[in-house]
Amino acid sequence: MKIILNNREEEFSGNCLSVDEIIKIKSFVFKMLVVRLNSKSVKKEEYSSTYVKEGDDLKIIHLVSGG
Repeated sequence: MKIILNNREEEFSGNCLSVDEIIKIKSFVFKMLVVRLNSKSVKKEEYSSTYVKEGDDLKIIHLVSGG
């Protein structure tokens, strides 16, 4: 399946994957993530039940804090 991930085209095997599966495949290990699927926010507790399909636009952004 082809999707747009963080404004770049990416290809994954299979017809759909959960947000959680994509985070693991891409090795995003940051503690604070903001996830948007087709311009809708996805809460952390919904990562495993929210599925990304062919042509979807997924943004996974990590937040950095400091001072």
